Amino acid sequence: MGFSQGLSGLNTSSRALDVISNNIANTSTVGFKASQAVFADVYAGALTGVSSAIQIGYGSKITAVYQSFIDGIPTTTNNPLDMAIIGNGFYVIQRFDGSIAYSRNGQFDINKDGFIITPTGEKVMGINADANGNIAQSGGIVEPLFVPLGDIDPKFTTMVEIRSGNLDADSPLPTNPVFDPTDLNSYNFMHTIPVYDSLGGQHSMAIYFVKTAPGAWDAYAMLDNDLTTLSAAPTALAFDAFGKPVTTPVTMAYTAARPTSAAALNITIDLSNLNQFGSKFSVTDHWQDGYTTGQIAGVVVTQDGIIQGRYTNGQTKNLGQVVLATFRSNQGLTRVGDNYWVESAESGPPIVGRPRSGLNGLISSGQVEESNVDLTQELVQMIIQQRNYQANAQTIRTQDQLMQTLVNLR
Repeated sequence: MGFSQGLSGLNTSSRALDVISNNIANTSTVGFKASQAVFADVYAGALTGVSSAIQIGYGSKITAVYQSFIDGIPTTTNNPLDMAIIGNGFYVIQRFDGSIAYSRNGQFDINKDGFIITPTGEKVMGINADANGNIAQSGGIVEPLFVPLGDIDPKFTTMVEIRSGNLDADSPLPTNPVFDPTDLNSYNFMHTIPVYDSLGGQHSMAIYFVKTAPGAWDAYAMLDNDLTTLSAAPTALAFDAFGKPVTTPVTMAYTAARPTSAAALNITIDLSNLNQFGSKFSVTDHWQDGYTTGQIAGVVVTQDGIIQGRYTNGQTKNLGQVVLATFRSNQGLTRVGDNYWVESAESGPPIVGRPRSGLNGLISSGQVEESNVDLTQELVQMIIQQRNYQANAQTIRTQDQLMQTLVNLR
C-alpha cells in the first residue's frame, strides 16, 4: 500500500488553492493577470517498465502556472495621465536600480522633477520631443519621459486669413473720397483681428474696406488705432458678376514697426475667401498664427501614446510618446511583484515600438485596465479544489484503515 498518490493530490490541490487565493486577492489590482495551475500525472516506470499494461500512477503534480493575458476591462479615472493598453504590449519601466521591467498598470503621475512615474515612483520610458514639440518619426532614443514645466515661448503673427466673409455689393461709395480711418464717412466696413508681436504682446489689427466702384474695393490695415502704422498703399480687390474674387489668391503685405523693443511685424493678410454678395457685411471666421506666452495647464494622451501639453494660451505641444514592448512568449516572463514582469530566456527579448504600430495595441487615456480575474470562476474553482482536497484526504484515510487491518491480523 502507498500513500504517495493521496499526498501528491493534497499537495497539488493545496497549491492550486494558493493560485486561486492569489487571484482573488488581486481582484482589484490594476493590470493584474489571473493565473491558472496546470496539472500533470506522475508515473514511475523503473519497476514495471514504461510499456507495462499494469502501470499504476504515483499521483499528480503541478507542471506550470500560466497567466491569462487577455485584456482587463478599462475603467475611467479622473487622471489624464492614467493609461490603459487596449491590445498587446507592456509599458517599459526604469526601476530605481536602472534595470528595466514591464507592466500593464498605467496608473501614472508626474513627480516634482517633471518625470512621469509609476505608483512606486519608478520612471516610465518613452521618446521625448525636442524643444519645438517634434517627436522622431522613426528610431528615437528611449529614455525616461519628461514633462517640461516651463512656459511656452510666444510666436509672433506672420499670417492672417479671413476665412469666411462678405462685402455688401449694394453698399454705396463713401461720401468722403479720401480714406481716413478716423472718418466713418471715408470707408464702408472695418474688421478687427488680434495679432501678436515677438514678445507675445497682443495688438488689435483693423482692416478697412473702401468701395471704389461697383465690384471694386480697396483694403487698408492699421494697428492699435495708431495712424503711423496705417498701410502705405491700399490693396485692390475686384469681384466678378457672381460675387467671387476675379483673381486669387488676394494677399495684402502689411508691415508695422513697434515703438517697443519687439521686432517689427511683417504680416501677410489673405483676403481670398471674401465674397461680394447683395447681403450685409460679415466676417464669420478669421485666423492668425501668433500667440502669447503660456503656462502649462494640463496634459492629454492620444491613442498613439503621444503626451501633449495644454497651455493657458490655447496652444498644444507634443512633449513625448510612450513606448510599448511585446514578447514572443508572454508566458516566459518572470513576475517580480509590484505589477512588474522582467524578461527571461523563455520570453525572448522585448520588441519595443510605438502604440498602434506592429503588434502593439493603442492607448486609452484617462482609464486604467482592471484585473482580468473572473471572481465567479475563481470561487467555483475554489469549491472544486476544496472537494479534491477532501477526496485525496479520504484516500489516505482509507489506506490507513487498510493498513490497520493488516497490522491487526493474527
